[in-house]
Amino acid sequence: MRRMNRRQIGVLVAVAVPSLAVATLAVAVLEAHVHIHNASIVYLTAVVATAIAGGTPGAVVAAVAAFLLYDFFFVQPLLTLTVREPSEWLGLVLLLFVGIVVGQLTALQRARADEARAREREARALYEITRELANRASTPAVLTTIAGVLRNETRMRRVWISLGADDATERVAADTAPDERAPAAATQRILREPSEDGRDEWVRVHVPTLPRRTARAETTGGETYRVRIRAGTAQLGSIWALRERGPDDPDASQIRLLRAAADQIGQALAHDRLVTESQAAEIARQSDALKSALLQSVSHDLRTPLATIRAAAGTLRPDSGLSADDRRESAEAIDREVEYLNRLVTNLLDLSRIEAGALRAEREAFELEDLVGRTIDRLRPRLDQHPLEVALGAPPVLVDPLFLDDALTNVIDNALKYAPADAPLRISARELDSRRVRLTVEDGGPGAPPEALDRLFEKFYRAAGTRRSRPGTGIGLAVVRGLVDAMGGQVRARPSALGGLAIDIDLPVAAAPAGPTAGHRA
Repeated sequence: MRRMNRRQIGVLVAVAVPSLAVATLAVAVLEAHVHIHNASIVYLTAVVATAIAGGTPGAVVAAVAAFLLYDFFFVQPLLTLTVREPSEWLGLVLLLFVGIVVGQLTALQRARADEARAREREARALYEITRELANRASTPAVLTTIAGVLRNETRMRRVWISLGADDATERVAADTAPDERAPAAATQRILREPSEDGRDEWVRVHVPTLPRRTARAETTGGETYRVRIRAGTAQLGSIWALRERGPDDPDASQIRLLRAAADQIGQALAHDRLVTESQAAEIARQSDALKSALLQSVSHDLRTPLATIRAAAGTLRPDSGLSADDRRESAEAIDREVEYLNRLVTNLLDLSRIEAGALRAEREAFELEDLVGRTIDRLRPRLDQHPLEVALGAPPVLVDPLFLDDALTNVIDNALKYAPADAPLRISARELDSRRVRLTVEDGGPGAPPEALDRLFEKFYRAAGTRRSRPGTGIGLAVVRGLVDAMGGQVRARPSALGGLAIDIDLPVAAAPAGPTAGHRA
């Protein structure tokens, strides 16, 4: 039989004394005025009431008290505990026996009802904990909620959760009373692993030094309990609980809830670690793949123009015997390949700045016709091979002129790579609404497969099944997206009415026409 604490004893006395007094008065009335010979059975009501309030100890106490009270007040000789007639002993013994049995049964039903309610609270708390962990963005983010659930359902004064691989590195991750600061307890109770017979045991240990993880625990007049958080054999932290001092440790329901919470948190932390390791491995794999792709593409794109420049440079020697026209063509080839190398290096630098988040646009209001016209004039030698249509009727836009020039150059360069020499090109602009202007570059080339349209702006992606005049690195359109995003715009690809590919660049409309100012690269 479990020892009763002061509160339980107080409840027992508060229920037993009035109920026994009322039962005694009722017996007196029934025997004296109603002339019932033996009304001792009325005491069973007091036994049942006391059993409900005090459990088995209350049932036994009430049954014995009923036996004594009936003997003292109603058995001859009165007001003594002696029994004159032997036949009276049978009634008294039966009263004691039936009282104890009825009290025990009542206490048992009460205990079962209490256990059912405890199981219900335990299941509800575990459901809340499981739901938080299942919907978590990260385990540490939901520990405060879990600590609150544990405090409420275990009726602790305070619960906090610390994380760390050992006692020295544990740090508080969640606390139901984070503002309380007081010296830590000199002792604590640690929950051992279940024994072979399934019993849980709290072990009292002495804490020689005050660990920083518990330095904020208010322990005056309280007991500190600890349940370790583990995943397999690895220690990941602890659940700490503080409650008022008492003769008993937490009950079985509280222990089950604390242990189950520690197990679930441990599994969640282990899962987080596996996910982190998996993501790191995947990032490393993708990084290696991207580096390999970049090196392969760049090395090829560097060798081709360098070989052309070297061959053309050899024809410029005085002893080459070439005519002036041939030498001029060689010089133009060198200039063309140098321009290509410059574009490649610029794209690589822009891509690295985009990925590092270091791209900052200096946006000002410009007439779109002026900016696009400058880009077209610079690319005119390459554009002369194509029928070109330009229609730029749009209000001023808010852009970085250098960013827009780089983006438009890459889009036009992409069209020239795919479109045959006689394929038409169209560069147009129109106002979508009061906030956006759409700049479109279309070509009459082979276009791109429908499934590739959403991926054209991915780094190193090149659509399969298309013909190129020169293999590329697959970063030009990725740079376009980064530059347009930096200016507050959007870019997308779609089939063109000319039969090839159309690139739409949506740009913000300027509040007012701009003056002839120039931006600069961040």
